[in-house]
Amino acid sequence: MGRADGSGRIVSSADADDTDTGILHVDMDAFYASVEELDDPSLRGKAVVIGAPDGRSVVSSASYEARRYGVRSAMPMGQALRLCPHAIVVLPHFERYQSVSAQVMDVFRSFTPLVEPLSIDEAFLDVRGARRLWGSPGQIARMIREKILAEVGITASVGVAATKHVAKMASTMAKPDGLLIVPGPRTQEFLDPKPVRAIWGIGPKAAELLESRAIRTIRDVRETPVEVLERVIGPAGAQRLAQLARGFDAREVQTTRIEKSIGHEETFDTDVDDVDVLRAELLRLADRVAVRLRRAGVEAAGVAIKVRFSDFSTITRTLTLAEPSAVGQRLGDAAREMFAGVDRRLPVRLIGVRAERLRPAGSGGVALWDEDEDWKKLEGTLDATLARFGRGAVTRATFLGREDRHHLPSHPRPPADSE
Repeated sequence: MGRADGSGRIVSSADADDTDTGILHVDMDAFYASVEELDDPSLRGKAVVIGAPDGRSVVSSASYEARRYGVRSAMPMGQALRLCPHAIVVLPHFERYQSVSAQVMDVFRSFTPLVEPLSIDEAFLDVRGARRLWGSPGQIARMIREKILAEVGITASVGVAATKHVAKMASTMAKPDGLLIVPGPRTQEFLDPKPVRAIWGIGPKAAELLESRAIRTIRDVRETPVEVLERVIGPAGAQRLAQLARGFDAREVQTTRIEKSIGHEETFDTDVDDVDVLRAELLRLADRVAVRLRRAGVEAAGVAIKVRFSDFSTITRTLTLAEPSAVGQRLGDAAREMFAGVDRRLPVRLIGVRAERLRPAGSGGVALWDEDEDWKKLEGTLDATLARFGRGAVTRATFLGREDRHHLPSHPRPPADSE
C-alpha cells in the first residue's frame, strides 16, 4: 500500500495489461506545494508546508519531503513545525491553484468529454469511448501524465481500472508521480489483501469498528456474512461495503456534479468570548457561503455550524430550513439560532458555517409567496456589485468599523488532501 508520504509506492510496468479497463482516476501530486514549486523553483526538493506561518493555523498541504516527517493536511501548524522544524512555510494562493486546476481539467477534456472533477486536483475520466482515437486506457493514462507535465509543469498519479472505486485506490497507491493499472480480470486479486482502510469512503471510525471484529482486509469483508457487517456499520453501509469488496461499483462518471456542501470557517488569532463579535462573524460567513451558492445555482436545505473552543474541543450543530435557500440573511439567522443554544463556557478559537443538502435553485417549485423576496433583491444587487468591483467593495452596515484583526485571513476550506 502506498502511504501519504509516498513510501510503499506501487506502479505498473510499461507493458502492463489493461484488459477490461476504461476508468481513470487522475490525482495531482501534493498539488498546492507543486504549484508553489512551479512558481518558485528554489522550493523543489525541500520540505514545503502550505499555510499561514502562525502556530494557530492549519496545514493546507505539504510536499512529500515534509510528509516524511509526519506532516499532514489539517494538522495544526505548530505541530507541523515541531515535527519538521526546517520546513519552509508558504502562504496559500488559492486563485493560482484554481487557475492551474483549470489547465489540468482542460488536458483531461482534450482526451475525453467524460470528466468528473472530484476536487480542485483530481478527477475521474471515462476513456472507453476514446480508444479508437487515442489507444488503450493504459496508453491514454500515460499520454495524460506526459501532457500535464509538458503543458502545466506538475506531476500526476493515475489509477486505471474497470470501476471508479478501484481506479481511486490504484492512484493512491501509485503516488507520487506513478501509474498503476488493475486489469479487470484481476480486480479481486488486487483487492483481497488490501486493508479495509484502503476502501474509498471508509472513515477511521468505521475502519476501527471493523478491525475490532477482526475484519482487517478486503478479503475479510468479502468473507464476512452481510448480517454481521450490518451489525457493525448498519444495513446500507454493509450492502455497499460488500459490493465494493467484490469489485462491484455501478457508479458511472458524472460530467455534471453538485457539491454536497459549501462552507467557510475562520480561525481567530486570539480566542474570542464576545458574543456580539461571534454573532457578526456567523453572519459574515453566511453571506460568503450564500454568494457561492448563488454562483453555483444551488440552494441549501440545511445549515450547519462548527465551533472550536480554546481547549480544541469542537462541536457541530445542524438545522433543516423550512424552505431551501441561498439567501445569506436566512442562512445567518439559522446559524445564529443554533449558536444561541451552544454552551459557551470557553472562548472560541474557530467558527464556521456550512450549507448542506444542496439542490438546484428553484427545483422545489414556486411558492404562493416568498418571505425572502426583499433579501433576494438586495443580495442580487450585492452580487452584481461584487462582480464588478470585487470583494470588499460593499459590506453590511453591521460590519462597518469592525477590525479584521480578530481572525486569520479566510478562504474556502480546501478539499480533503488526498494528494
